[in-house]
Amino acid sequence: MAKLSRPRSGTLQFWPRKRAEKPLHRVNWENFDNHKSDTEGVLGFITYKVGMASALVKDETANSMTKGKRMVVPVTILEAPNMKIFSIRFYKNTLPIKDVVVSHDKELKKVLRVPKALKPLDSMIPKEYDDIHLIAYSLPSQTTVKKVPDVIELAIHAKDKLAFAKSLIGKEIALKDFLNKHDLLDVRGLTRGKGLVGPVKRFGITLKAHKSEKGVRRPGSLSPWHPARVTFHTPHAGQLGMFSRIHYNFKVITSNSIAQKNINPGTGFKHYGNIKGNYIVILGSVQGPVKRQVLLTPSFRPTKLQAKKKFEFMELV
Repeated sequence: MAKLSRPRSGTLQFWPRKRAEKPLHRVNWENFDNHKSDTEGVLGFITYKVGMASALVKDETANSMTKGKRMVVPVTILEAPNMKIFSIRFYKNTLPIKDVVVSHDKELKKVLRVPKALKPLDSMIPKEYDDIHLIAYSLPSQTTVKKVPDVIELAIHAKDKLAFAKSLIGKEIALKDFLNKHDLLDVRGLTRGKGLVGPVKRFGITLKAHKSEKGVRRPGSLSPWHPARVTFHTPHAGQLGMFSRIHYNFKVITSNSIAQKNINPGTGFKHYGNIKGNYIVILGSVQGPVKRQVLLTPSFRPTKLQAKKKFEFMELV
């Protein structure tokens, strides 16, 4: 009889398996240093998950077997309220050297220490720096989700980053200011939390025989005699969900505002309500429950298979 073998249960790529500390994790913007685009803009945008739906689209993909035909595809709807800048962060040799606060809105007092008076930006600019990032915050008061803003550090793409950052001070950044001309986006967010879960669901181990001693839904052996300890390879019960994950190369179906094209159903979206402002519809499913914060960034490693897809949005069904 051939030797039975299979891959181990549960990947070791993600460790430790515990709840994320923040709903929006910082991005390694060094991956976007060679971002190819002729337009200026921010390289990230905070959105909120509205839910999933089925969309009627017309396939315009070249050389596709369904070209010119209507088809129904699963999509995820994200509401994208405007953002504003809290501060400008200057970097030198990949290290932050100074933050210049440029906003003291009342909405920020719930999450940040806001100064009573702002200092002039020109007098606060360091003499030497090699990169500029923005500390931006969302305006969820423009939605029905919540009132406390979410804060994230964003990189910008521009020939003169300082001049571009100055042009955004005191203004609201809309979805159109984001690099949404790129059809492919990367999605960063937290998965749905499931709490304390056993090793069968958490690592996918096989159930033991029904007459096994000391439990069926547990590993047969915790560890060998030597080393005389339980290693981290052993599948144990623990936290599942609320993990930070990145999904790559989502295809944009459409993006618009409710004022131009209303996609709200008559009774509103389930567990969410009605969209009040801008929204974006992408192909496929996004991690996390309804109302979860989701960060969109341009794809930094696009694939030809996803890039060649082209759909004309018609309506939600």
